[in-house]
Amino acid sequence: MGVRSEVLLTLAWAVLEQFSRELAHYTVAFYVADEPLVLFSEQKDLVRCIQHMLHFHAATFLGRVPFWVPGLWPAVAWLFGGSAAAQSASANWPLVAEMVNSYVSQGKVANMAATLGWGQLGAEYIGQGNLALGTNAPVDSDSLYRIYSMTKPVTGIATMMCIDDGLISLDQPLAEILPAFANMQVQKEYNGAITPDNLEPAIRPITIRQLLTHTAGLGYPSQPGPLATRLEELGLIAALFTRRDIPGFANLQGVSGLEAFTDGLAAMPLVYQPGVRWSYSYGLDVLGRVIEVVTGKKYDVFLKERIFDPCGMNSTWFQVPQSEAHRLTANYAVQEDGLLEMDGQADSLYLEEPPYPFGGGGLVSSPRDYDRFLQMLIGYGEIDGTRVMSEPAVRLATSDLFPDTLAADGGFSMGPAEFGYGAGGLVGRGQMEGLFGWFGAAGTCGLAHMKWGLRSNLMTQYMPAQIYDVYGEFPAAMMGDAIAQLPTR
Repeated sequence: MGVRSEVLLTLAWAVLEQFSRELAHYTVAFYVADEPLVLFSEQKDLVRCIQHMLHFHAATFLGRVPFWVPGLWPAVAWLFGGSAAAQSASANWPLVAEMVNSYVSQGKVANMAATLGWGQLGAEYIGQGNLALGTNAPVDSDSLYRIYSMTKPVTGIATMMCIDDGLISLDQPLAEILPAFANMQVQKEYNGAITPDNLEPAIRPITIRQLLTHTAGLGYPSQPGPLATRLEELGLIAALFTRRDIPGFANLQGVSGLEAFTDGLAAMPLVYQPGVRWSYSYGLDVLGRVIEVVTGKKYDVFLKERIFDPCGMNSTWFQVPQSEAHRLTANYAVQEDGLLEMDGQADSLYLEEPPYPFGGGGLVSSPRDYDRFLQMLIGYGEIDGTRVMSEPAVRLATSDLFPDTLAADGGFSMGPAEFGYGAGGLVGRGQMEGLFGWFGAAGTCGLAHMKWGLRSNLMTQYMPAQIYDVYGEFPAAMMGDAIAQLPTR
């Protein structure tokens, strides 16, 4: 089979898979030889349409194909090595622009904003909508968004700085820094009872590596069961959501300070044995306290001094200053009858000091600021001539850090694709090699493709994030547009 035939076969599969409903009434078969792909069907017009899409307009449908489709992106990158790519769009990021416009025009969200950029070049911005429904205040690259778990890679990078400084080591036991985490107990039945009859001793200590990669076995509020209920009762919360009475979103009160948080968490059982399985967790929140102990600085102060200020991130905080409240977007709960405001502008929870700086989900940032963070990573620790962290530290942070004790079926996956995990974010494997980043609970995405020198982030505010497929649609649209630009890079 010729290379071009393999490419067309991959794209044909993606088209047929994506448009399976439209093709349900036809019998379609395709044969591959070293010559161009031939399709046979009872409907010749349909065949010619698919062939046309394959040869000339692949980028127009890539945004509708999940970004983890096996083999798709290397195939498209090869196919778009010719002039067809330049003809596929009238702007650099048409698929992203279409997605942003579609979500806002259909009333799915109040706003949506994306920043995209190559290497150390300036970011390109795409945005639609207003800061809040019923206002005439358009969002821009300096609007403020609750990024929730996109805080995790920031904490992961801060941890790697401490490792690079020699303050801690990747496989150091957590109990050497926070003694309360010695002699942990583990649930025998996942999400089962937290009574002594369902507990057993941990077979190995929790390490810094495990905290970074969600393999420490720590619980999380998103996991149903007695443990999650008890965590909330004790004020061991992951983030702030609303002060309103909205079904599914509790108005939770947290304990005061990271020390109280980690001491309380250490008294709770683990959901898995340490080092065995990826399980979304409080790992990055605990690392916020680790950083406080080993540096002698408050965690938010460390972030400001070591990451935010050097990167020029002047709009990223755990608490939004009152003087900047006018830039804050509103967050919405998606209900059957539309969007219900759960955290507004003037009365936002994020205008108040949080109970503790949530290292796993507490930051507010802007599209411009988070792009600066990604630009620093793409620059392997350097941005605008300023060295923020060492290149080896960035390379380690964005590599697969899963422990060698991981069970064969204990990794992380999205759809059919398996990923590694680095310092607070997923790490691409195979066709996705070079990808690093993570997502946020209100529909935000932040990704850096280290191999391509490509950075992208999407900001919007709706919950729960899984009600729409933003996590799949945005990377697919972004990569479809990016691939069309590769021949000029």
